[in-house]
Amino acid sequence: MSIEIVSKLGMGNATLDNCPIHPDWILEGKPIARSKLIAWSSDCAASSYIWDCTAGRFNWHYESEETIYFLEGSVIIKDNNGVIHRLSAGDTISFPCGVAAEWQVDNYVRKVAFIRSPLPRSVQFGKRALTFLKRPLGGGAKPAVQPALFQRG
Repeated sequence: MSIEIVSKLGMGNATLDNCPIHPDWILEGKPIARSKLIAWSSDCAASSYIWDCTAGRFNWHYESEETIYFLEGSVIIKDNNGVIHRLSAGDTISFPCGVAAEWQVDNYVRKVAFIRSPLPRSVQFGKRALTFLKRPLGGGAKPAVQPALFQRG
């Protein structure tokens, strides 16, 4: 997908496709979920989706790492430790691969999900080794500037 197509899609105007929640995961109500793939990496290890859901309470099992930015509405999420997180538009939360969480949507929620499949340990080790070996050549150094998300004003 080209940058031009992604920018024209528009997160607020995207037509979403039905994306039913697994029936065994639903705890209360009849939540209706929809999603749309908006981007993916060339190695298919990362993707981005717009997702929305109507009222209901359900479990969600994360088979990949997922970082979520909420665009609209609100949700109450109970994590594996029983900690409750109240999130709404403008909030961000991340889930590591392999965890589950309980979602309670009182009315409606819309999010952007950034999903990354973890690399196998052997590939992670090889990638770190390559970065280490590139340092003497000036190619493995980390950038001097942090991403804007982590900068303090």
